[in-house]
Amino acid sequence: MRSETLLDRAARFLPGLGWLKTYDRATLGADALASVVTAILLIPQSLAYALLAGLPPQAGLYASIAPLIAYALFGSSRVLAVGPVAVVSLMTAAAVGSLGLDNPADQIAAAGALALLSSLFLLLFGVFRLGSVANFLSRPVVDAFITASTVLIIASQLRHMLGIDMHGATLPELAMTFVQDLGGFDGIALLVGGASLAFLLMTRGVLPALLQRIGLGKALSDSLVRAAPAALVAAATIAAWTLHLNERTGLAIVGSLPSGLPPLQFPSVDLQTWRALLGPAALISLIGFVESVSVGQSLAAKHREHIQPNRELFGLGAANAAAALTGGYPVTGGFARSVVNETAGARTPYAGVFTALLILLVAAFLTPAFHHLPKATLAATILAAIWKLADFKGAWHAWTYSRSDGAAAFLTLFGVLFLGIEFGLTLGVAVSVGLVLQRTMRPHWARLGQVPGTHHFRNVDRHDVIVSPHVVSLRVDSALYFANARFLEELISRIAAGEPEMTDLVLMFPAVNFVDASALGSLRAINARLQEAGIRLHLSEVKGPVADGLIKAGLFDELSGQVFLSHYAALRTLDPATTLRAEG
Repeated sequence: MRSETLLDRAARFLPGLGWLKTYDRATLGADALASVVTAILLIPQSLAYALLAGLPPQAGLYASIAPLIAYALFGSSRVLAVGPVAVVSLMTAAAVGSLGLDNPADQIAAAGALALLSSLFLLLFGVFRLGSVANFLSRPVVDAFITASTVLIIASQLRHMLGIDMHGATLPELAMTFVQDLGGFDGIALLVGGASLAFLLMTRGVLPALLQRIGLGKALSDSLVRAAPAALVAAATIAAWTLHLNERTGLAIVGSLPSGLPPLQFPSVDLQTWRALLGPAALISLIGFVESVSVGQSLAAKHREHIQPNRELFGLGAANAAAALTGGYPVTGGFARSVVNETAGARTPYAGVFTALLILLVAAFLTPAFHHLPKATLAATILAAIWKLADFKGAWHAWTYSRSDGAAAFLTLFGVLFLGIEFGLTLGVAVSVGLVLQRTMRPHWARLGQVPGTHHFRNVDRHDVIVSPHVVSLRVDSALYFANARFLEELISRIAAGEPEMTDLVLMFPAVNFVDASALGSLRAINARLQEAGIRLHLSEVKGPVADGLIKAGLFDELSGQVFLSHYAALRTLDPATTLRAEG
């Protein structure tokens, strides 16, 4: 048996160290190359998303350094790249904006507190192994939330593209401020932003085919396309500087950015701010986890790998804690940068560490180079990255398949666009949970009969079956718990009242995977009432774990009837004449 090494022991606490066991020169080269490609994309995106979050641009750089290292040590995906993303940035802007803070330092502190609270929620979920918490958001609700958030992001970035002072957390507020400040329209901002957006869209749609047509290989052409945002940032900055666009036309630019290492500090905010940020932090951690796990699973599936949701909670929790303590704001796994990281050849999470080191060098020495970067160019970077996320067809498809799921999607859309991000998402979660409760409060059930010539039993309303005149077979297709226990009592009482010749009732349990204390009490009540009416209660096809619980509770001993391994055995025992007739 191989003895445990020091690295093995360390990997228990820092799972990311486990990658070092097989780390070699080839892996190092692949990770280093991928980090360069990812950093080229991540630097302009980080600056842009910080502006979207309503924070100074350097906050985006800081949120792309320590979180990448923390995730590499605690996460489970080898290629997931964490950092600022559009939706979480918008949620951060809404949460911090609601506090009414004017001082940038106070805003950064509040954003750090938000990241720290998000980290605490994620870590608590991880401690209690609640990786399934993401299931509280149905897919139609998540898609509708992302679509509505994309619309708000696009609308909010028009202020940089048009030079108009638009602000607000909802579509009506943005539209109202747009009309009020229409006189502040800046044609130069529109020209710069429009040209930047056209360039980015062209590089994605036309440039790859053009480069391959002139003889460049696919790998090289893809690398040039990924470098387009960085090239645009450099070109726009140089143009604004040499043409003195800020001084001559008033074009909004990034301005002075501090140079040096990210600040190592605890977010200093008052108790009232901590309380105000609790709700937004819970929603941000939930949305961030859903997005990150979705991205991680889709990339892992390509390599026949898997990620561990509970470990992802620790990875994202550590990343957000790192962001909070180094001047950043909430982060999660981003789709675009993760895909770039994966396609660039990243083999381990250490590609993220190398990316962080490159961004650290930029933050420490090159921030003065961004002084003349037009904000309209950063807005174009955001629009080019997220416009495809708006998918209104998804809500309509959900509606055509299921009215209830479609209603949840449209309510989420409406809530986010017209009532605010937090209210809209909370509404979506509430509707999703409400739909689950509604469906399980009145679960599907069927009265069964034997299919002629077989040992199978099917729904009497769907199949031509033979039914016993004295034995009623009933199948319940749901777990039994407090929300539907009374429904089962009422259902059996109604059936018993309408079947004067019934002597036995058999509950078929193949779809029942859980029985809670309330349902156990209902089963006892049903058994007692049927026994008083001269009817025996039987169970058939009870799952092992459910049977273990019912035996421990003593229900099997209390039953007036029997427990059968198969439903056929039950009918063969209780009414052999009907069974023989069904078998011909």
